[in-house]
Amino acid sequence: MNGNDRSIVGLVMVGHAMVHTYELSIPILVSVWLVEFSVTEATIGLVVTAGYALFGIGALPGGVVADAVGSRRVIAACLLGMSGSFLVLSVAPSIPVITVALLLWGTAASVYHPSGLSLISTGVSERGSAFAYHGIAGNAGIAVGPLATTLLLIPFGWRTVVGLLALPAAVGGLYALRVDVEEGAAVAADGDGRADPVSSLAEFLAGSRSLFAGAFVGVFAVVVASGLYYRGVLTFLPELLADVEALSPVPVAGTTLEPARYAYVGLLTVGMAGQYVGGRLTDRIRTEAGIAAAFATLAVLAVLFVPAADAGLIPLVALGAALGFTLFGVQPLYQATVAEYTPAGTRGLSYGFTYLGTFGVGAFGGTLAGAVLTYATPTALFLALAGVATVGSLVGVALYYATG
Repeated sequence: MNGNDRSIVGLVMVGHAMVHTYELSIPILVSVWLVEFSVTEATIGLVVTAGYALFGIGALPGGVVADAVGSRRVIAACLLGMSGSFLVLSVAPSIPVITVALLLWGTAASVYHPSGLSLISTGVSERGSAFAYHGIAGNAGIAVGPLATTLLLIPFGWRTVVGLLALPAAVGGLYALRVDVEEGAAVAADGDGRADPVSSLAEFLAGSRSLFAGAFVGVFAVVVASGLYYRGVLTFLPELLADVEALSPVPVAGTTLEPARYAYVGLLTVGMAGQYVGGRLTDRIRTEAGIAAAFATLAVLAVLFVPAADAGLIPLVALGAALGFTLFGVQPLYQATVAEYTPAGTRGLSYGFTYLGTFGVGAFGGTLAGAVLTYATPTALFLALAGVATVGSLVGVALYYATG
């Protein structure tokens, strides 16, 4: 990588790590809110879905803005906005205020993925390696967020913990304001035809129609399936793991440790390897084939989850590791597929639609999980998720043959 590549990769690694640090600290806090506010999983599922939905819905306008004003500025605004939203969350006295804070967080966080991924796809010459490192940083945040939250909850109350978590994003935002990058270096060097960015409603509608008139419609279906599965399995996973006898709470020195939370962090940490492998594979295989295989694996893992949990700790750990690896390994595959199917000038718009599907529509996976767990069983939830993954795999197969 050249100097500009390294600067861009460093910036997006900071942004990606921060976004997912906050995103995945929320399920740990859910277990605290369920007790403190005496609400049902269905209610908390709706509250979390509201914030997570904006995390996806805002990606579309965020992508348009990134095309218009540049990704670096958008990333800086994202980081500073997330810090402010967690400061609001730290003083929230009730579920309605928590909802407002999560809406603010979702709005700020939503603009990261279209801007960060657009920056990689237009500015970095070694795109596959950049996607891999970007993914690793995201999973570092995914692991560090719940781990830091879990550890800080031992000596501190949850509001203090949330206030402390607001600090790293503020530092990251200041860094993003100062770093110097050339955003279009890669497309200028390889002669990629760069369309003009969207600057009006008419151009937005025309660009959107152009995207969905081709194979991108299949990619959009894939990312929706990914988002539904991702949110459906992760939102209540700490609670589900806590019901496993081998992971029951343990009293230690006057406090109570929650092994289920550490198991959850371990599953997310394994995802770092999945992100790296998935990113490297984008340069070596047809991504459509990788998507089909990954979703087929996720379907099988969902069917096996409850039997593995009932079988004991070792089968559960093995399945959890495979789940974490595959769940995050599919992400760089579809990210790279978007870059292959779309023009450089509207890459932010393309990734905006991508994360509208992943985190906007996908946010309803949390609502689905909360409703199923309130009115049915974990087995029913994982069978539903297996169905979602099967659809994703079939669409991957269709894309493979359609674009042959």
